[in-house]
Amino acid sequence: MGQRGRSQSSLLLVLLAGLIIVADQLTKWLIMSRFGLYEFKVVVPGFFNLTYLHNTGAAFGLLANANPAWRSYFFIGIALLALVFVFFSFRQFRQRSPVYVFSFAFIAGGAVGNLIDRVRFGSVVDFLDFYVSTYHWPAFNVADSAIVVGVGLFLLASLLDKDGEPS
Repeated sequence: MGQRGRSQSSLLLVLLAGLIIVADQLTKWLIMSRFGLYEFKVVVPGFFNLTYLHNTGAAFGLLANANPAWRSYFFIGIALLALVFVFFSFRQFRQRSPVYVFSFAFIAGGAVGNLIDRVRFGSVVDFLDFYVSTYHWPAFNVADSAIVVGVGLFLLASLLDKDGEPS
């Protein structure tokens, strides 16, 4: 891949990650400005609510009860390590397929979106609440969704990557 191709893939990564960060922060701002903490609104009865929560832990509330100072540094450190991993992995994989570029953009955008919350609030704002009957999937946000989509795209691209070598 020439310099122009590397520049284009880098620009695509930055633009997509930036769009995800903006969408994440905008949706969180909308929820925080229109809902009280723990307030919810039924959108699809028996299936989906909008709510306003602060998740002090990781996925599914993991480490939510840990020492707040330690927890904050831990999660900020993990997010920064993830971004370093994305940067170095992007440099290696961007030549293989545009799907890798999209996957790293989604992961980076999601990581930065949640990192902003951790720095600002010491927690992550969650607001999407899916459920069936009394079983609720843990609430999540746009950044969480982007990370999951990014990891899924990475796995898909890896499965379809026939020889694992840059094309």
